[in-house]
Amino acid sequence: MTDQNHDCCGAAGKNGRYDLAVIGAGSAGFSAAIMAAELGAQVALIGHGMIGGTCVNVGCVPSKTLIRAAEAVHQAARASRFAGIEGCAKITDWRTVIAQKDELVAELRQAKYADLLPAYNGVGYLDGPARLVDGGVAVNGQTIRADKIIITTGARPAVPAIPGIEDVPYLNSTTALELERLPESLLVIGGGYIGAEIAQMLARAGVKVTIVCRSRLLPAAEPEIGEALTRYFDDEGVRLQSGVAYKHIARTENGVVLRVTRDGQEDSLEAEQVLIATGRQPNTEMLGLAEAGVALNERGGIAVDDRMRTSKSGVYAAGDVTGQDQFVYMAAYGAKLAAGNALNGDARRYDATAMPSVVFTDPQVASVGLTEKAARDQGLQVRTSVLPLEYVPRALAARDTRGLIKLVAEADTGRLVGAHILAPEGADSIQTAVLAIKHGLTISDLGETIFPYLTTVEGLKLAAQTFDRDVAKLSCCAG
Repeated sequence: MTDQNHDCCGAAGKNGRYDLAVIGAGSAGFSAAIMAAELGAQVALIGHGMIGGTCVNVGCVPSKTLIRAAEAVHQAARASRFAGIEGCAKITDWRTVIAQKDELVAELRQAKYADLLPAYNGVGYLDGPARLVDGGVAVNGQTIRADKIIITTGARPAVPAIPGIEDVPYLNSTTALELERLPESLLVIGGGYIGAEIAQMLARAGVKVTIVCRSRLLPAAEPEIGEALTRYFDDEGVRLQSGVAYKHIARTENGVVLRVTRDGQEDSLEAEQVLIATGRQPNTEMLGLAEAGVALNERGGIAVDDRMRTSKSGVYAAGDVTGQDQFVYMAAYGAKLAAGNALNGDARRYDATAMPSVVFTDPQVASVGLTEKAARDQGLQVRTSVLPLEYVPRALAARDTRGLIKLVAEADTGRLVGAHILAPEGADSIQTAVLAIKHGLTISDLGETIFPYLTTVEGLKLAAQTFDRDVAKLSCCAG
């Protein structure tokens, strides 16, 4: 970074104070700082360590490029699903794959974070551990005076309380993406989106993978989606041990052994290495939160209301540090709201009603709104439709009918309240459902909308029509 990026004094006002101090220089922190600067505020942006935060450095960017790399190998092997075609690809040097990933991370970190700072004269950047103090934030022995403060310190991989775990050299979602040598076998503890993505990616790279989890694969997803994805994982050789209780983990001569119980039966699972993928823990330590009167929530994150305000007047929080909606775009959204509210009177509310989520497995899992269970738990009377991808022309043409689409709608009004897609191109199809939910559209609205033919997103129209029609009896594009 340039010297200007480290100059925190240049952005202060005439009285030596800042309008806003932002603690954390990841996606949420930059979103808050940029929003505040555009509103004319003087901002102190305080980072600690690698600028850019989780997404660009150790999360979204590195994981998705490695997932695509492994997918390229897998898709070549599946080319024979088309008659007269035979394909083959293999990984010749995983170290080179990792190096290319690191180059991309470095390029984006520089372009989207470090190089942005000089463009905002109202933002001064300082690197160092921060702590809340009376009147501002203490950093490197000095006090940054600020009228308002936003905490955006993110989260890190959580470690489950499995006896023996402290003596095992486990991988997490960061170090698993840094491996220059692939293990022969891997235990993945955790069946959420992080575990599912990395498990499939490494399995396609040639690792023998077993996922172990307390409940089921993707427990937050619709059961139909989790069950289908489990079958597809099994077809690829990814084994799932679900519904277990963890008893003990230990090193062995050849790796690790995890002892579990299920239905009263004990079992031992062995592998060369183990990956812990049991969620993320908000970074709240060393900030002086208790002394400042900033309360935590039941998830261990900073408690905020719908205006992003903490229990301490003048202090806001956004992003993964709150423990809610841990997606980079929601972190940026919440931080932007926090900055606007801090400077302009708390007028805007945080609204995740139409929040999309994507799991980058293959098929991809994309969702927005309520699951059927969540809707019923809220007291809604709902109807649902489930459309297997074998009824979507795009899937037939691609000779890949893995997946389904499930819609959840209010029974009386037909208003769409949830959409859940399991499809190879599901991630690029969910935004239509996002807009439908955001604007209160009904399943009739969706079913009567014109969609392009031979696209995955057309499946949303067919799924909407499935509530009241047998789409198997429709001709192409009929209805």
